[in-house]
Amino acid sequence: MTKVALVTGAGSGIGRAAALALHKAGYAVALAGRRAEALAETAALAEGGAERLLEVSANVAEAAQVEALFAAVRERFGRLDVLFNNAGTGAPPVPLEDLSVEAWKRVVDVNLTGAFLCTQAAFRIMKDQDPRGGRIINNGSISAHSPRPRSVAYTATKHAITGLTKSTSLDGRAYDIACGQIDIGNAATPMTKAMAAGVPQADGRMVPEPVMDVAAVADAVVFMAGLPLEANVQFMTVMATKMPFIGRG
Repeated sequence: MTKVALVTGAGSGIGRAAALALHKAGYAVALAGRRAEALAETAALAEGGAERLLEVSANVAEAAQVEALFAAVRERFGRLDVLFNNAGTGAPPVPLEDLSVEAWKRVVDVNLTGAFLCTQAAFRIMKDQDPRGGRIINNGSISAHSPRPRSVAYTATKHAITGLTKSTSLDGRAYDIACGQIDIGNAATPMTKAMAAGVPQADGRMVPEPVMDVAAVADAVVFMAGLPLEANVQFMTVMATKMPFIGRG
């Protein structure tokens, strides 16, 4: 039986790399994201197996669109074995007291509410399918542990993802649903290009930071996804070896 994975934020970066790695590993993969053209670019990079790909434009912050996304996956593939809650966004790096409520809410809606809505929808499929169960992997980020300057909205939501992961892991036991979290630091994607020029540090300096190949993250997601349901990676940190995390600040 071909296993089915759904990746949110699959149009670029970590989501694209993970989706392609899962597809290469033999999964049928649903690519979800807001931009249809970006999803099509991801699909075009897959090495054959087009019948195992599904592209669905969806904003995970919108409950109706999440419902339609998971209905499309169920209709096309009949089940769902892995959900990678990867979609995320950030706010402008302004002083905490200057961050607008609208910017705060946008980050919360995508990063936290979106992951919750997708988790709910995955539960509804996974608990009722045969064989029962599945796995949910949440993208927590290094910011689930330690903040960068001027990142209050992003950091708060990523800390909250850890709570979502723990509650999902506990509540999923009754249905053979495992949940783990991958915390990623400085994977080389379009979002991290600025790190070569320097990023703000806790002491106010701008310092270039090392990055790692995003393939390392994709391989880690495939490993987590491929475990039997009686085993789980509860938390995994994958980071550029020399980035300032241990000792940050």
